[in-house]
Amino acid sequence: MDSTLQLHHDLYPKVMPAGAFYAVSSPSHSASRMLLANILQADINAKLTEERLRQWAETDGVHTALNLLYRLQRLEFLYGETKPSSQLVKVTSDGFEDILGQLSDSHKALLVDQDGFYFANVGFNHETAEEVANLASEATRLTEKHNLLIKNNLNIYNNAIGICDPAGQSELTFFPLYIGNTKNILVTAGLPLLNSEAFVTMVRGLFVLAGEDIHVVNE
Repeated sequence: MDSTLQLHHDLYPKVMPAGAFYAVSSPSHSASRMLLANILQADINAKLTEERLRQWAETDGVHTALNLLYRLQRLEFLYGETKPSSQLVKVTSDGFEDILGQLSDSHKALLVDQDGFYFANVGFNHETAEEVANLASEATRLTEKHNLLIKNNLNIYNNAIGICDPAGQSELTFFPLYIGNTKNILVTAGLPLLNSEAFVTMVRGLFVLAGEDIHVVNE
């Protein structure tokens, strides 16, 4: 397969919501997560070239990088577009709040840091947001403590935690998001709406917030 794969030039890499979620939904490292994370940190106006692909995949082998890119494309984690459509969020609480409301059908969501304090809020009053942020921090720590049971014994490979109604629909969901060595928690009330460009934009903003600056690449 290595000899048949060729890179289509003049395209911009576009990470899909599923790809952005995969990149940050686990603290474990893999070649796939590394490539997706590096693309999410890249200049949105950088075209896909073999040199950049090797840099983003952190490998000297172009065939290795092409195979990895092909696998992620087959999984519909990314694709190439002729004009860049990705966006960057202004890394302020207001900037995050502009897109948080798009991630829940009730327009209520929080972003919580690894210490259990919220730094962006839409829809919750201040006192409730503080308590929910603390709950989110404790709930995610509990799942991390029992990680081996959840994954190895129960074969559950998702890290999100939900408070559900009798029909199994989540009314409050906690999504741990791992950006480098930093953990943030996305809290959504009601039905989560993560299959959207708003989620990808939020993830890009979290990389900037964590100090993983968007890398501007000269054409």
